[in-house]
Amino acid sequence: MTDMRRTLLWVVFTMSLVLLWDAWQKHNGQPSLFGGARPAASAAAGPLPGGSASTAGVPNASPGAAASGGAAVAGTAALPGGAAAAPAGERITLLTDRVKASFDSTGGTLVRLELLDYRDNADRTRNVVLFDQTPKRLYLARTGLVSDQAGLALPTHHTPMTAQPGARELAAGSNELSLRFETEPVGGVKLAKTYTLKRGSYVIAVKHELVNTGSTPVSPQLYLQLVRDGTPPEGESSFYFTFTGPAMYTDAGKFHKLDFKDIDKGKFDHLPQASDGWIAMVQHYFASAWLVPEKAERHFVVKKDSDREYLISMLLPLGSVAPGASKVHEATLFAGPQEENKLAALAPGLELVKDYGWFTILAKPLFWLLDNLHKVIGNWGWAIVALVVLLKIAFYWLNASAYRSMAKMKAINPRVMELRERHKDEPQKMQQEMMRIYREEKVNPLGSCLPIFVQMPFFIALYWVLLSSVEMRNAPWIGWITDLADKDPWFILPILMTLSSLFQVWLNPTPPDPVQAKMMWFMPLAFSFMFFFFPAGLVLYWLTNNILSIAQQWFINKRLGVQN
Repeated sequence: MTDMRRTLLWVVFTMSLVLLWDAWQKHNGQPSLFGGARPAASAAAGPLPGGSASTAGVPNASPGAAASGGAAVAGTAALPGGAAAAPAGERITLLTDRVKASFDSTGGTLVRLELLDYRDNADRTRNVVLFDQTPKRLYLARTGLVSDQAGLALPTHHTPMTAQPGARELAAGSNELSLRFETEPVGGVKLAKTYTLKRGSYVIAVKHELVNTGSTPVSPQLYLQLVRDGTPPEGESSFYFTFTGPAMYTDAGKFHKLDFKDIDKGKFDHLPQASDGWIAMVQHYFASAWLVPEKAERHFVVKKDSDREYLISMLLPLGSVAPGASKVHEATLFAGPQEENKLAALAPGLELVKDYGWFTILAKPLFWLLDNLHKVIGNWGWAIVALVVLLKIAFYWLNASAYRSMAKMKAINPRVMELRERHKDEPQKMQQEMMRIYREEKVNPLGSCLPIFVQMPFFIALYWVLLSSVEMRNAPWIGWITDLADKDPWFILPILMTLSSLFQVWLNPTPPDPVQAKMMWFMPLAFSFMFFFFPAGLVLYWLTNNILSIAQQWFINKRLGVQN
């Protein structure tokens, strides 16, 4: 039975190493050990209309025409591509209390978005830049019109636009700042695009107004598009994996992430069309998303358009527009931090861009509790400590059972060691004698394992809560810990956590097998090495858990008269 208990510990240790190796592989762009190939997107499942444009004009396709990544969905037009297909125009920059947003008059595209309240991981002297268009980075929000009418070119993100006069900085006492772009008629259609930024918000209202200046009806489709390269943000740790890439949501298909590697291979699946839903680009702590609140037909397109250009698009048919008539469409662009409560209020399922992995069902209530503790305490570090204390209280009796079992095992350990030495050449006899001792002392060698396995999902879920919560960024705790999302600059917390882990090993029974005994001391050292590079908030959580576990084990050992 003792051997079985040690075997379980070896299994846990080995699986942990495998999971860590798998996370390292995924972080460096290698295939996951557990990620089988996804089914390829079929024509019926929403193939990818599109194709890069080589000029400022718009390539269009008739319904069902072949395109990059598959045949087009019937009734949709080919999307214009190519981030560099048209020369850059005038740059117009808007400044609010939350963001500094730069727009290119070519297409009226949002080409840079600086978040003024967040510091960059790679360079703490700079703010986080979400959207960007440089030789190193590509991340844009762009829109335009296409049509499935053969030979009809409409204004796209390649079309030159003129920025209308107006304020470029949010004035004191004002709550809104707007920028309007207009085109000359293209294909008999004139397009105006208005961005409205609000005080204290990362939400941008985007209004499209089109006028049919021609002599025949047109049936345009509006595309809302997010484009980025496949490189994760700078400054991310290699010791844990976070998702970067496109995502989408519909009521029917629910939340769905699309990995860049799967897009490269064309081996991904997504819902081609729905009457609701949104598209997004996700990275650690931040996201962007196109939201259309009202129910209306929409088509979803995901594709790789060039060596560095991945795009996810939402096409919305606007219906027929008669000569001289106009059409107005209003959408919302969110671009900012993954603040769970605010995301949930913007659109159904939007809070899911904050990725908790498999443990969402446990992580969401844990974050709710952590958030409410922060409201009371006013400090995220102490809120983490308080949450771990509450979890330890909730599992007190379960832990007590495990620690009593370990204390009894430690008490009889000298007898077991003597017995193993006496019968080392008679394994069957040794097992019989050990079982007799366990029965006499009423000890269950596996009694300390089950409570640990029961609690493990909760503590793994809390790990993902702390890893995923943007609220930890720039959040101080005490003294030298000025950012719970960054590693401890003096490595004090990781050192204390290592010492506490070794102390726990000393409190527990010594395995009879000398090799196993050495491994029990080696395991905390192997795991603790990673914590030197983990965010301080995560290390604080583990250290608090270790200290409380040591206190409870020490108390139980004393009550049972076990010598420590």
